[in-house]
Amino acid sequence: MSAHEKMRRLLEMLILLSTGVRRTKQELRELSGLSLRTVERYISTFREAGFVIENYGGRYGIDKNTGNGCSLADLLLFSDEEAMILSRAIHALDENNIIKNNLAGKLYALYDAKRVSKVIIHRRDSENVHNLFRAIEEKRQAVLRDYHSAHGGKVKDRTVEPFSFTTNFMNIWCYEPCIHQNRLFKTARIGRVELKATPWQHEENHQEGFLDVFRMNSNERLNVKLRLSMRAAHLLTEEYPLAEAHITNTENGSVFETEVCSYDGVGRFVLGLPGEVEVMETEQFKTYLKQRKKKNQPT
Repeated sequence: MSAHEKMRRLLEMLILLSTGVRRTKQELRELSGLSLRTVERYISTFREAGFVIENYGGRYGIDKNTGNGCSLADLLLFSDEEAMILSRAIHALDENNIIKNNLAGKLYALYDAKRVSKVIIHRRDSENVHNLFRAIEEKRQAVLRDYHSAHGGKVKDRTVEPFSFTTNFMNIWCYEPCIHQNRLFKTARIGRVELKATPWQHEENHQEGFLDVFRMNSNERLNVKLRLSMRAAHLLTEEYPLAEAHITNTENGSVFETEVCSYDGVGRFVLGLPGEVEVMETEQFKTYLKQRKKKNQPT
């Protein structure tokens, strides 16, 4: 087992023990997919690290209220120095490394979002995200200076009312008064965030839109159904973790069925794995892929 895989399983076991639901070793084994011996070894490891894991008649759980040893909350709090070391370690990973994204997601779920944002986002975007947090907390409008639009490559300022980040701070939902719409903006495309003194004027209209598992957003809902090889299913869930909820295992392989906002995201995935993904539905998606292949063929 690789070091990364071992760390992932340790974190998953830690979360199972810290939910407040006490479980037997057998239940922990079944939920984690680990052997009974590994479950026992992990419990011992956590105790050595300072977690107070109580045995309630054969049912195990982390006692968060005891005064002895370290509580879960104590061990999840970072000093500024520890946060800096963690930040350097995470940023040492490649920008698109899936381990980096998974670690960022776990920290986002377990720790205070404002402090985690300083660790998991790219350094150049940290000030922008901080100002967007302020805009949300103080319910103020903001100007996204020099925003690079994906459509047409236009660069312009956008006056918005920011109200919600997506996972890992990659995008932010904003209401844009000039067009009377809620829109999703990529934080990496913002040149600079300027806070305005003007408070929100349209809070009653703030509403998050639909974001598909490929992180695409639009008003469209398009059905797709794919049969995946074992490798394709693994790569899909590794790169797009939310896809796992839409995968069904059958005798003939894994079937992935969901709604997408655009064929662009799922299309790139399918075309990147020739021979390992069968498009079951729809004919419209099959036509899209044929056109993309034809367009990409050398003349």
